[in-house]
Formats: sequence, C-alpha cells, structure tokens
Amino acid sequence: MSTAGVPRRVAIVTGAARGIGAAVALRLAADGLDVAVMDLQAAACAETVRGVEALGARSLAAPVDVSDEIAVANAVALVAERLGPPVVLINNAGVLRERTLAKTALSDWDLMLQVNLRGAFLMSRAVAPHQRAAGHGRIVNLSSTGALGAVGLSAYSAAKAGLQGLTKTLAIELGRYGTTVNAVAPGFVASDMTAGVAERVGLPFEAMKQQVAVDVPVGRVGHPDDIAHAVAFFVDPRSSYVSGQVLYVAGGPRC
Repeated sequence: MSTAGVPRRVAIVTGAARGIGAAVALRLAADGLDVAVMDLQAAACAETVRGVEALGARSLAAPVDVSDEIAVANAVALVAERLGPPVVLINNAGVLRERTLAKTALSDWDLMLQVNLRGAFLMSRAVAPHQRAAGHGRIVNLSSTGALGAVGLSAYSAAKAGLQGLTKTLAIELGRYGTTVNAVAPGFVASDMTAGVAERVGLPFEAMKQQVAVDVPVGRVGHPDDIAHAVAFFVDPRSSYVSGQVLYVAGGPRC
C-alpha cells in the first residue's frame, strides 16, 4: 500500500479489457497501485479503466499487440510518460485454440507462441529498465495448468510451459536489481475465453462448468477474482523473497 510521501507504484496489466486481466487490474488498484490497462484496442479497455479510477487510482488505456516489438515499446513509453515508470508488470494477454496435433495449423501454433510467450518476453524486456532504475519490480506471468499437458492443447501447452521456463530464468537474471518474477497457473476459470471453448465444442457453458467442477477437489470452477488474489500476493512489497515460483490456482494439486 502507498504511504504519505511515497510515490504510488505503476502497474501494467496486459489483456485487461475483461476476464482475469480486468479482475487483476481492479485488485491492484484496490491495493493502491495506478494501473495501465492494455489490450488490442484501447476502446475495449474503457470499462476496466473506469473501474480502476472509481477505486481512486490513476489509469489509462493503451492499445498494444504484445507480439509486436514496436507496439510494445510505444505502449510502455506511453505509460511511463502519462503515469510514471512502470515497476509492476502482469503478463496476462493470451489466446487459446484447442486442436489435436493433426489438426493444428501452423498459423495457430505461431499465434499462440507469439501472443502467449513472445508477448511476455517483449513486455518484460521493455519494462525491465524501468524496474532496474527504480531498484525494485514485480513481474507476474499468467501460465496455466495446460502447461502440464492436455489433449488438444499442444501449442497452448508449449507456450504456457515455455512461460514457466521464462519466469524462472528472468527471476535469476533480474533478482540482482530487486525484481521478482513469478507465475500464476490457473485451472479452469469461468471467462470469455472458456465460454468460447464451450461454444466451439457445442456445449452450453453452464453444462461445461458443471462437468469440470466434478473433477475439482474444492467442487467448483475458478473465477477471475481467484486469480487476481494470487497475483496480488506476488505483487505485494512483502513478497520480496518469493521469486521464480509457479503457483497453481486450480482448486486442487492438479485439475
């Protein structure tokens, strides 16, 4: 939490127009951070920005394709100019295309690696100099239980597993500058992304959630706020000795 005379920390949350990203942005604002809301189109971020501002935090919407190096550099520069140097980065932007190996087009493979993995790399590289200058920072990457492997998720699993490797390496490289790097790996979370999966397989979303919940030890599917709480733990200044970790938030040890 910010205190008198201490500048508020500035956070960037990618893929924050809705779902997990929006929940994370609102949680960070409630915890006293100013939040830059990033997504493909700035207009899509309007509701999240309003929510952040309603909590007393400064905010802005920044359009960015996280797989585009120039777009990432421009977006981070905009945040630094308008809100101040970003010292917290939440790499949440992601896409999902469920296909078995034989049906996975190269374009789908490339898309998921570019957004889910390349995007986190580019964003982290762009924000790291601001964290280094400040002498402290937080990077939290959104992985997935899909990193453990699942039928039809070859590209998605590869990207999310790669994100865990990136997390551990950046924790080693950036720790000397006061930056911690961790990952949160959600299980099934009720969101636009999983609703899209239900639609593509022709199953009512409520029916899909009920089917999934049967195999979850706590007896329910996840909600965006469940993930936001986990992210907030890693972002907290008191978590400065926790780095290079992957926290599965899935209602059980593996779901």
